[in-house]
Amino acid sequence: MIFKHRCKINFLLFLVAFCLGIPEADAQNKGLSLIRDTEIENTLRLWGAPIFRAAELEPSAVNIILVQSDQINAFVAGGSNIFFYTGLIQKTKNPGEVVGVLAHETGHISGGHLIKTRDAMERASYESIIGTILGLGAAIASGDAGAASALSLGGTSFAQSRFLAHSRVNESSADQAALTFLEEAQINPTGLATFMNTLKSEIYVPESQQSEYVRTHPLVENRIDALQRRIEQSPYKDTAYPSEWSEQHARMKAKLIGFINPEQIPWVYDDQDRSMAADYARTIAAYRENRVAEALKHMDALIVREPQNPYFLELKGQMLVDFGRVEEAVPYYRQASELLPDAALLRIALAHALIETNKDDVLSEAIEELHRALRQETRSTNIHRLLATAYGRLKKGNEAKIHLAEEAVLQRRFDYARQHARSVMAREKEGSALWIRAKDIVSFIETVKKE
Repeated sequence: MIFKHRCKINFLLFLVAFCLGIPEADAQNKGLSLIRDTEIENTLRLWGAPIFRAAELEPSAVNIILVQSDQINAFVAGGSNIFFYTGLIQKTKNPGEVVGVLAHETGHISGGHLIKTRDAMERASYESIIGTILGLGAAIASGDAGAASALSLGGTSFAQSRFLAHSRVNESSADQAALTFLEEAQINPTGLATFMNTLKSEIYVPESQQSEYVRTHPLVENRIDALQRRIEQSPYKDTAYPSEWSEQHARMKAKLIGFINPEQIPWVYDDQDRSMAADYARTIAAYRENRVAEALKHMDALIVREPQNPYFLELKGQMLVDFGRVEEAVPYYRQASELLPDAALLRIALAHALIETNKDDVLSEAIEELHRALRQETRSTNIHRLLATAYGRLKKGNEAKIHLAEEAVLQRRFDYARQHARSVMAREKEGSALWIRAKDIVSFIETVKKE
């Protein structure tokens, strides 16, 4: 769902603002947005789980975050966080290529080739992590989306050279680790090679014309040859991918193009194509283009075809919220959350809808859902903002201030966070739960300031 300033929630969570949204076409080409989507994240996590286990990583400890950009890239930063650009996913021809890149980035985690960032990134939002890497810290702190949009990813040479680029040694090491993990997971490794071959022609063109992936992941002939030689020896090189992966891959790409480039749908999907992915893309495009009646009609048709699909129910809820029918959206979010009880983003969406009903009798439920979601989404600024809103409506000022402070810490707005934390300490009894939380925030900020 899409978190926006006008509060569409839950397909995409964008980088430089509290509420989210797909930028306009010109901003898409220039700017950078962070995406959160339950369906796509769950799919990538499902595919990656055996790879993570082969790398001796706890699958639940690896986070996969999407970055909305036409560029092709992927990188690891701030710990076990793999950032995937949507342009890369759209470029892949099959799920094996996505899995190959996922295994390669896991190789960087396993090899300790982590991007080093300052300011205690372990207690920062994903937006702040990527903002630090790409030099967008000021835009994030100010909420100035225009400032972020003005920064072209292709021109961030400082960020690329300082943070994103790996050495050829590290790249080769990550390749070999990826193949080891894929073999242990008994997954066909050929996707990694075919993806690299797709980019191979860029080796010989000027750097300004290369994709970001090639600029930050040095491709050389002997590296590709080494990949192909080892893949030829793999006992799984002819193994088919699980049958459901192709459909999941198709829906993933359909969802991305429907939200990001809805005007392209007629050229991507033939009128005679009645596949689920094609209809999914058309439904999302109708929604994005504000064709209300058509979008809801198509959405209902999808739900008839798969009535227990939580992602369809979630999208129906999102449409209703965005079309100003918030109370109608709540049952869809509830049902989606019941079908996927471990999906924190669905709980955030449900809580947001409850708050948007402007009914005080549902605020306690919203707060409970948000606290449950926070156990998983510890880097979410959105949760803290929604909790501050709910507590504020219940006249619980100190609770609201604590969450405003927590949000500000995640955004690296330390002075603002300290101001609210000290205010809570002044009003709460020393040693109380809220006082201790406020003191922890102040202590953390002081520690970071000294580093």
